[in-house]
Amino acid sequence: MKDLFTTGEAAEVCKVSQQTIIRCFDSGRLEGFRVPGSKFRRIPRLSLIKFMKDNNIPLDSIDSGKRKVLIVDDDEEIVEMMVDILSRDGRFETRTASSGYEAGIMTEQFRPEVILLDYMLPDINGNVVCQTIKKNPAFEDVRIIIVSGVAREDEIEQLLQSGAEDFIKKPFSVSELLGRVSAALQMV
Repeated sequence: MKDLFTTGEAAEVCKVSQQTIIRCFDSGRLEGFRVPGSKFRRIPRLSLIKFMKDNNIPLDSIDSGKRKVLIVDDDEEIVEMMVDILSRDGRFETRTASSGYEAGIMTEQFRPEVILLDYMLPDINGNVVCQTIKKNPAFEDVRIIIVSGVAREDEIEQLLQSGAEDFIKKPFSVSELLGRVSAALQMV
């Protein structure tokens, strides 16, 4: 999935001429930036989506229609299983991260709607990641589901207070995972 578009690519997505995109860019109706030291224009994905919505241009050519889920866990087998479950379902596009640091980077780049977040990460504890993501206004609509096999009741309550919407205890069933992710997406 592209995060940055040239004026030609944006024109193709919007089904208009490149000249139309350039005029909208130059007039400020389409936000973007010029590549330093050149005359080339670049349009970030979110700016293009906003422009398309503002001008009633269908988003079907930019979005796959799949819901975005970020899986954050350092256990490769769990990650592989979650990716497999969500991919087979067909409604979800997934990305993964194995640490709190990677989770921050992937949240910024991928812009997930739901994050499946392991409570015990190698570099940081899940509730710190949860609080950090929830503090950023750009991610206020991101739904976080904590996944853990070791959290106690008081820790679960603390996680929910730090911004998580739900908690899944490992081991979990396929239907439980799909049900909880789907329920979280209903909130968005």
